[in-house]
Amino acid sequence: MTDPAQQLQELTDRLARLEEELMRAQRLSSVGALASSITHEFNNILTTVINYAKMGLRHPDEATRTKALDRILTASQRAAKITTGMLSYARSTSSRIEPQDLKRLLEDVLVLLQKDLQMHRITVDLQLADNVWALANSSQIQQLLMNLIVNARQAMKEAGRLRLIVRDNPEEGWAELVVADNGCGIPQDKLPRIFESFYTTKAPDDRGQGGTGLGLAVCLKIVESHHGRIRVESEVGRGTTFTLRLPRSESPAGFILTSATARAKAR
Repeated sequence: MTDPAQQLQELTDRLARLEEELMRAQRLSSVGALASSITHEFNNILTTVINYAKMGLRHPDEATRTKALDRILTASQRAAKITTGMLSYARSTSSRIEPQDLKRLLEDVLVLLQKDLQMHRITVDLQLADNVWALANSSQIQQLLMNLIVNARQAMKEAGRLRLIVRDNPEEGWAELVVADNGCGIPQDKLPRIFESFYTTKAPDDRGQGGTGLGLAVCLKIVESHHGRIRVESEVGRGTTFTLRLPRSESPAGFILTSATARAKAR
């Protein structure tokens, strides 16, 4: 007869593996949602490289050739940055939690999302404080930010406005991230369920994107694993604001033992 304690442990281990696979699948789904815009941007980069290569070959003038090489180098560096970001985002499976610069994490995500937001004429308002450090797993927080920003873009019509904030809250022991849109909003009766797995308030678009009900469920799991907090405020026709709170750290070298980090260490 199987020991009940052993059965429970096996089920717990299996659940942990399934949750890890779910997060990995959702991460790859986010990459897939960006495939169109990333492909479009690479096409633009290649066009730039080809055109300036032709110009450099045609003109014997040294200044013109130097200009062409500079433009080719700039475009190539942009392509390399996007490729590095995509590979890092898709492959990262580390569970390590350590001090992270939230401004840098958000800026790295925006490298991947920039073209997608431009294609939908989304204006981005940035309020990014410097030196805001949180005790976090970089790949998981980037996945969370990717989910929230893509959701926000999908909730807005063309020419919407996205507000992204990084701020310090030392009084309460948190480092905070805010993702706010002026989109369609979420009905009050649906708000309590938005973090449930497979529950969604929107139908898939014409490319089949959105509407899986996994993105926010994964976000909640990430926040809980960080002993953080996530709050949502929404009004139909006015937009939605997500506020993420993570235990803060003062620097990569040492942590501030605040009430938030103390709770995280105690768990």
